[in-house]
Amino acid sequence: MNATASAMPSALRVNDRREIFGWAMYDWANSAFSTTVSAVFLGPYLAALAAEAARAYPDGNARLLGIPIAPDSFFPYAVSISVFLQVLFLPILGAIADYSHIRKRMMQFFATVGAAATILMFFVAGDLWWLGGLLFVVANLAFGAAVVFYNAYLPDIASEDRRDWVSSYGWAMGYLGGGLLLALNLAFYMFRGALGIPSDLAVRINLASAGVWWLGFSFFTWARLRSRYAVRPLPPGETYLSVGFKQLIGTLRELRHFPETLKFLLAYFLYNDGIQTVIAVSSTFAAAPLARGGVGLDTQTLTLAILMIQFVAFLGALFWGWLATRIGAKPALLASLLIWTAVIIYGYGGLRGETRVVEFFILGAFIALVLGGSQAISRSLFAQMIPKGKEAEFYSFYEVSERGTSWTGPLIFGLVNQWFGSLRYGILALIFYFIAGMLILPFVNVRKGMEDVKRYPAHQVR
Repeated sequence: MNATASAMPSALRVNDRREIFGWAMYDWANSAFSTTVSAVFLGPYLAALAAEAARAYPDGNARLLGIPIAPDSFFPYAVSISVFLQVLFLPILGAIADYSHIRKRMMQFFATVGAAATILMFFVAGDLWWLGGLLFVVANLAFGAAVVFYNAYLPDIASEDRRDWVSSYGWAMGYLGGGLLLALNLAFYMFRGALGIPSDLAVRINLASAGVWWLGFSFFTWARLRSRYAVRPLPPGETYLSVGFKQLIGTLRELRHFPETLKFLLAYFLYNDGIQTVIAVSSTFAAAPLARGGVGLDTQTLTLAILMIQFVAFLGALFWGWLATRIGAKPALLASLLIWTAVIIYGYGGLRGETRVVEFFILGAFIALVLGGSQAISRSLFAQMIPKGKEAEFYSFYEVSERGTSWTGPLIFGLVNQWFGSLRYGILALIFYFIAGMLILPFVNVRKGMEDVKRYPAHQVR
């Protein structure tokens, strides 16, 4: 890393309460997309539109470019495509950000693109069901890109002993912000009849509101989050793209010096892919009739359940942050994965009788308890094991399976559902991810990983 490019040592700016609040407000802002769009309204809405389009075909599948698609599988496929694109683009974007020191500027750009794509979801109706998938791919790709740069700020704004708490605080603010908008959207949806607004229009207004919320509250972050280094000029004859590729190749060569970081990433890719898939398909699973292997909840009940999850998760994120400081981050993380495994098993075998609505709320409470905690602890634990000056690049790898950006999980869920005709088998298939993650995680030596990145010569970090 070029020391002459530094504007001011970032060590002088850690633990600034005003900046930490501004950083956490981006979680408040973009979580509207995770809750209103990804978790509640878009999946069932696109499934309903695709099901209507599928009526024209005897096999019950809709057609997109001639390809048969099960209506319930369309949204999971869109999630998988968006994350496949993230796999291709995020590492090079992270390399460009680390080289150029335009991390904040890139975060602003992708947040704006994602919010704009979300606002345009207002126009998804009728035969334009495919447009909803396209806009989601764009929005989710931009969402993941912006979060890479957001996460990369964590080692800059918080000292090692405060990162578990700061990370948990950010997640808690996200659940609070996302939950508040969801509550407003639920109230609007419930009273749509009195306002003379059709159901489909109410859903489209709610989807667009998430983009407005995302963009509007991001300005708190732009005002308080400070760039750490001066912008680095390009070498003669180079472009940001060419420099980014060279930077990325150098990072990939250096990965052999951080074996514990790589082991953690492998475990994280597995168990968090499972977590994100549960989040992404929960609304589809809950809204589908029992005959299709779902729970059969109406939109209002489903939204109430997701809303409950948001506010319980706010407390859960703070609790797991506290627990990590008491028993250690890795033991706390393993405990949360055990609860996730139990959730998957019960999701497959339960929720069938007359009490299924009550059971779903109880299951949702357990999900909420571990949801923010498992992710917040993972983020802060990873921050301890990445070299200085490579934050955005390493978090670009991490983001492949971060919020709303699982890849293989939704694909497996969609395929199993299409093959067996039951969402429950799709849910059960996800247990692999949690078990595999729990098998690898105990072999991660966190202390050695921290020592590796500190021992690695700073001048070798390109």
